[in-house]
Amino acid sequence: MNARTLNPESNFIEREPYYEAVGSEISIFEAAYANRLPVLLKGPTGCGKTRFMEYMAWRLKRPLITVSCHDDLTASDLVGRYLVKGGETVWMDGPLARAVRAGAICYLDEIVEARKDTMVVIHPLADDRRALPMEKLGVIIEANADFCLAISYNPGYQSVLKDLKQSTRQRFVALEFDYPSASLEAKIVAAESGVDAALAERLVKFAQMTRNLKGSGLEEGASTRLLIHAGKLIAKGVPPVTACQCAIAQAITDDAEMLAAVQELSSSLF
Repeated sequence: MNARTLNPESNFIEREPYYEAVGSEISIFEAAYANRLPVLLKGPTGCGKTRFMEYMAWRLKRPLITVSCHDDLTASDLVGRYLVKGGETVWMDGPLARAVRAGAICYLDEIVEARKDTMVVIHPLADDRRALPMEKLGVIIEANADFCLAISYNPGYQSVLKDLKQSTRQRFVALEFDYPSASLEAKIVAAESGVDAALAERLVKFAQMTRNLKGSGLEEGASTRLLIHAGKLIAKGVPPVTACQCAIAQAITDDAEMLAAVQELSSSLF
């Protein structure tokens, strides 16, 4: 299979992503973008942060470059590095540099998972300088006027070792995300999975039960994303209890007792 290299110009989202606004997040993001302010999205996993970024990229007609951050993500992974090609040493821009040059939206997902020295790289881009130092090239790139930096993290997983420093977070306009209201979440689940409204409502009720167990055996309850996964299985003929077990219960815990408890909850509803 041949590998494809995507340029920022190839990262335009052509079709409108399905997104239901929970509050004023769309207008706030648009105001931040118009003022060239970076944006921080915070909220639990699977609550719609990534879909929101896709929707805003489509709405603003800008390419979207998404980077999933992890422990091994280095500054060179973001900015770029020298590579040997055909016996020659050539410079290859990283995703952040490509976004800066092209005026794309760069979305760093779960930023706290990245190494701390990597996070420092974004500081000059997240203040009035809007510049990216390329130390290996000995140059500083000024961001294209259309460039936007957005980052996300889940405060529920914060620890002393994986906290977002004040020196980073105070550079951003913050948008807080949470799971939608029950009626809106049911509407989203029905639209995304293809199940009927009544079944979507029961899935949401099940999710709320699991969320009530957060801190009492569960690190996190069922996310909207997991409800959609379960709904898709059900829409393809998988029995609801089995779908909830495979798409939700097994995804949120490995503890045998907690699995049994969550399974009981689903059996009481389906």
